Amino acid sequence: MRKLALIFLLSMMAFETYSQSFYRYRFDAPWSVSVAAGPTQYFGELYSLWKYNEGIQPDWNANIAVRRTLGTYIRTRAEFTYYQISGQDPPADPRSNREPRNLHFRARNWEASLIGELHLKPVKVYNITRNFINFYGFAGVGISSNNPKAELNGTWVDLRPLQLENNPYDKYIFVFPTGVGMKYKLNVYTDLTIEMNYRWTITDYMDDISAYNIKEFYQDLVNDYGVNGNGARPDRLRLAIRNPNFIKDNGEPDVQKILDNGGRIRRGSGLDERFDGFMSLNIGLELYLSPDIWDNWIFRNRVNEKSFRFW
Repeated sequence: MRKLALIFLLSMMAFETYSQSFYRYRFDAPWSVSVAAGPTQYFGELYSLWKYNEGIQPDWNANIAVRRTLGTYIRTRAEFTYYQISGQDPPADPRSNREPRNLHFRARNWEASLIGELHLKPVKVYNITRNFINFYGFAGVGISSNNPKAELNGTWVDLRPLQLENNPYDKYIFVFPTGVGMKYKLNVYTDLTIEMNYRWTITDYMDDISAYNIKEFYQDLVNDYGVNGNGARPDRLRLAIRNPNFIKDNGEPDVQKILDNGGRIRRGSGLDERFDGFMSLNIGLELYLSPDIWDNWIFRNRVNEKSFRFW
């Protein structure tokens, strides 16, 4: 009988110890912050993954975000992203007939967006009861800078101010992030996140290319080039025409050939209502801002000392 009583007492003490350990982490944490980074892939006039076999031409992006739980399955986040996208003709599939243009671009942009997340499992829970794996979909709206550049004689030149197609476009554009993600619980306060994201836009000028050819504006380009490149803005023609068939041996545009051709020199894809965009695959960490995070995670309080504790 004494042995049974002792076993019962020890079991109750162990349960009480476990309960206290459990409740020490039992806090609401509706706010969190995260950082993530990964590759980006541009889609537009200089790249088509779906139609041709052109491989992957990745760039990169990095972002920070602040999240807030709104409902049982819903969270929202404000996100700030810095990203690079680029494209060029040389890797083009020969079937696309794009390589003779010899065009390229690079853009490094900032983006600010507001995004809603719909999770498969509840997110309005205590830290300790958060699911170890949770899938979610998301969508939102944001503003991005739009600053394509091209290299000319070793210098990267801003293309938007030059209006190579005589069609001004905005410095800032709307973006519409959509995608899916997964969170894996590393510990009470931290999740590992993986996201696949596509940014839709309503512009065809993230790469500075839209018109199928230059026949509508080639005379303006030639006039700005002047005689032997002495015009008011000669770089417009130099950057608009890269096709080797219309370039002299010294690297300058062959104005006479351009005039004789009537400007029927291919520039874009010729597809109507085709907007540019880009995809990203990000891996990151999300930190939940629980009231006890400092004492119970970073520095756990002990008698006369403070020591590091991951969990």
